[in-house]
Amino acid sequence: MTTLRLGFTMLALVAFAGHAAAFEISSPSVSDGKWDAKYLGDKAGCGGQSVSIALAWKDPPAGTRSYALTMFDTDANGGKGFWHWLAWNIPASAKGLREGAGAQGGKRMPKGAVSGKGGVGRAGYFGPCPPPGSGQHHYVFTLYALGEKTLRTPDNPSPEMVSVAAKSQALGEASVTYTYGR
Repeated sequence: MTTLRLGFTMLALVAFAGHAAAFEISSPSVSDGKWDAKYLGDKAGCGGQSVSIALAWKDPPAGTRSYALTMFDTDANGGKGFWHWLAWNIPASAKGLREGAGAQGGKRMPKGAVSGKGGVGRAGYFGPCPPPGSGQHHYVFTLYALGEKTLRTPDNPSPEMVSVAAKSQALGEASVTYTYGR
């Protein structure tokens, strides 16, 4: 009986030792359904300023050399979705992005990071701005850990091209979804 118990204990220790921490992304700026007005879109009567939320991440996969970030509203445009934020070549040394980092043009992003054009046709963050009465929209922030310092994309890529390139080149990905409706 002692040998059997010791065997199960060793098996449990091996299983625990082999369990790596999960790659995670979160935001201290918002909670589900609750966004400060400054984070909301600055068009279409949303009353916001499109100040990007702060993001934090931890436990990226080994070998991560850079990150790519997307923010996508899965419910917009009759379920076709809408790209709110795209950024890539974020250095591996970054553990998050501070509030306002996604300002138009990406001037507040870490050195070397690129901001792509989302659905509003400009580079940088565009906050939630669902049509009134359209219910809760789901805003998915996805962070891709990349094994290269630069994401391989064509010049002036579409949001879909950035997403596909990031997914295909990722060592791992972490996502968090926040809702908002008006």
